Amino acid sequence: MPFRDLPQYAAWQHREAREGFEVVFLEVDGDGYRLEGDTTAVEDGRAWAVDYVITLDSGWSTRSARVSGRSASGTHQLTLEADRAGRWSINGGAERHLDGCRDVDLESSSLTNAFPVHRLGLEIGEAADAPAAYVRALDLRVERLEQRYVRLDNDGSHQRYRYTAPDFGFECQLLYDEHGLVLDYPGIAVRAV
Repeated sequence: MPFRDLPQYAAWQHREAREGFEVVFLEVDGDGYRLEGDTTAVEDGRAWAVDYVITLDSGWSTRSARVSGRSASGTHQLTLEADRAGRWSINGGAERHLDGCRDVDLESSSLTNAFPVHRLGLEIGEAADAPAAYVRALDLRVERLEQRYVRLDNDGSHQRYRYTAPDFGFECQLLYDEHGLVLDYPGIAVRAV
């Protein structure tokens, strides 16, 4: 079941792990996508705000991400860029520890879990690893995050995936709408619109 065209915007309410909100505007841009969003939250008593502009190619691989953030630790900015071979740079400097990653994953965002699901196109029962360039919310520190997606049976017209991030000892079931955007990210966020 292929995903429908993206809506013009989407929003999530952060819950449980943090309290806050994310809004993103999505558009087709040439032969890819441009996604502009803002997310703010309070997590473990600390407030942060992150805004981003992410560009993806037509196959949903990340091409670039401009990310700005503010927290009690200060104001931070970074630009990530990826080439078609999966090599990354941050603010112009090569970052070999990210080689092979196809996705950017913002800790502050529920949107970014849509990228590998679209890109991989898994059939029910299939699984794939999807390492990502993971950007922390408080200070925009970038790490490599190993992730795995397993396509489960559909829940009506919604696709379901078992998502694991072993470095965090985290596993959950993600539910996606007909556009391939997360509806329910247990412990993290739910779709508001």
